[in-house]
Amino acid sequence: MKTREPYNFFRPQRAASWWCTLEDIQWPQKGITDRIKRRAEEFAEAGIDTAINFGFHIRFDFANYFGQLHGYLNNVCEELHKYDIRFLDHYSCNTIERPRNHEEFVRMNTAQRHHILLHHDPIAAEYAGYAGYRFNDLCEVDVRDGSRGYSLSYQAELFCHNNPLFLEMHGKYLERLLREVDLDGAQIDDMAHYAWMSTCGCVHCLDRFKRDYGHELPPFGEPSFWGDTTGSPISWGNYENPVFRDWLSMKTDIIADHVKLIKSYFPDKPLTTCCSSTGPIILNAVSLDLEKMTDHLDLVMLENCGIGVGSVNWGKMDAEALQQKDIAANMGNAPAIALSYTIYDKGGYMGWALSRFWGVANWSSTLNGRLPEDPVDKLETHDIISPYYNWEKANSDIDGQTGKDIAEVRLVSSRFCRNNGWRDENGQEHWDRVVGWSSAFVESNIGYRIVRMEELADAEWLKQERTPLLLDGVGCVSDKQFEAIKSLLTAGGSVWLNLPFGTNDERGFKRDRALSEELLSTTGEPVYPGLLLLNVHSDAAIEGTSQPTNARQSVLQKLIGSGMFSPRIRQVSGDTGWSARLRVHDEQAVLHLMNRSLEAIPHPYLKDAHNGVIVLQDIRSLSSDNRLVYEIDFSGEEKVNSLCWSSATIKSPELGEEARAIQIEHLSDTMVRITVELENVDLYGIVS
Repeated sequence: MKTREPYNFFRPQRAASWWCTLEDIQWPQKGITDRIKRRAEEFAEAGIDTAINFGFHIRFDFANYFGQLHGYLNNVCEELHKYDIRFLDHYSCNTIERPRNHEEFVRMNTAQRHHILLHHDPIAAEYAGYAGYRFNDLCEVDVRDGSRGYSLSYQAELFCHNNPLFLEMHGKYLERLLREVDLDGAQIDDMAHYAWMSTCGCVHCLDRFKRDYGHELPPFGEPSFWGDTTGSPISWGNYENPVFRDWLSMKTDIIADHVKLIKSYFPDKPLTTCCSSTGPIILNAVSLDLEKMTDHLDLVMLENCGIGVGSVNWGKMDAEALQQKDIAANMGNAPAIALSYTIYDKGGYMGWALSRFWGVANWSSTLNGRLPEDPVDKLETHDIISPYYNWEKANSDIDGQTGKDIAEVRLVSSRFCRNNGWRDENGQEHWDRVVGWSSAFVESNIGYRIVRMEELADAEWLKQERTPLLLDGVGCVSDKQFEAIKSLLTAGGSVWLNLPFGTNDERGFKRDRALSEELLSTTGEPVYPGLLLLNVHSDAAIEGTSQPTNARQSVLQKLIGSGMFSPRIRQVSGDTGWSARLRVHDEQAVLHLMNRSLEAIPHPYLKDAHNGVIVLQDIRSLSSDNRLVYEIDFSGEEKVNSLCWSSATIKSPELGEEARAIQIEHLSDTMVRITVELENVDLYGIVS
């Protein structure tokens, strides 16, 4: 089991974005310093404990103004520190805005306003730089034509994470930033390759590929390596070629090394970076591999939901949230933070509620700059989140990060499958199956946790728990992982297996014989008593509709119905659109309730200019019977066994100061039936 020193920095719990405007670069004008003082006081009144800079994002676009910018940021720190509020800087270190034509220029000024825009004129850009380093000399190189790498998503050119001159320049900037601004930490963004697979063909990366992996980069267009290049660079690449897989690995090595360098400047302050996803194969195209960076990070963050109407379908993010929680837990129990964007009040409430449901810190942020213009009814982040933070402090001040989820199933999510681009014969990737199980567990109120590849290779770690270990489509498996799984089975452990399994090794090479064959007899029966072979077919559309079935939910219900699995929580009556999650906080059992039966009320005309998504203006609950009855089994683990409720209440921001009594019927010493009245509660409630 890999261990790490316990996290020893402050723990953000109630965070919010500190939005800047271009006018702030005129610090120390009195109007600006007065606004800093006023907003710091408002942040304190809103119950915020951590402010995170948002704006002046493409940091080296402001190289000519670092003196004023740092003066402004330090003034913000001074005022916030008077209220014991921490301040983290947040910026992109390796992008530089360079729209290449009028269309891109307009798009940047429509969709990227939240960055605060002050990019160089094209003629001036030829000579632009910082501390003697010319920006044009530091960029990634396009593999197609040798030009500077360019991100269509952000209308930006990209500094190469492997260019030694860029690393020198960034280091000098960090020294200056930390000397001039009394920061409490930083979130340094864009630890990725946002030109996707079109970069980086610079001499430094080509030399490193040859040095570290022994390969020359094949000429662009070579199908055996690059695959089909007629589409977007996000889809290029032939995963059947081990040289291509090594290329992907080298690109994420580069990112991890850059993060390591950045951390060397922050030995006594927490560092994090942005991560919107950790599961799907598409992340390989942007070299986004959070797990490879964690040795050099202190906090983990997840961009959990956007400003659009689709954010009400929050269940699809549960697997990501729990995977990032596991990453943070194994970083010395570091904080996990969920960043929720919103334009209007209900989006802010939902983001806060999800953070409570997941047991992570909340970072609330508006994102008006992703709209073509500010709404006439524009709201400030601290005004949106203030009612919920202050309600929490007064009525339910539970630190979600100290809570322990009561897991009934361990769901394996293997990075080996993602890194090697593994897909089954139907083209489905391993992460699709993980999300399918996660959705089934959320819908059935079953506690689960994510098991990642390191834990899967540690037999003693696996044997510490008796909950079933669920392996679904884990195609890439190392010999060490396989031995650990067999050790668990030999010790009487329970493993649920859905094929295929172990068709490839950890580097993606196809095995002569799938490892599953060793676990099954010649007739296909399990050879270990604790091995349960599942038969989960792919999801299919419900007849007459386009709505897919959840095949994993069907299998789960069969397991429950047959008595092969007994959930700790069983819903007896009431609307099944509510999800319940049991967690232990400070030696007491707490039940978090989150509504899935939600309807998005779209704004009549506002759209996210980046992706065209319609803005979420409000949320309506579709729940019909909100008198929920659950039977909860507190037996089993010793720490749960003693937590059976004798009395309890339901609280919610929607109930104000009211703590509504819960009807409790004791069915045994460790089993209760509770009746929860959720009248006038549409989104979230906490039973404790």
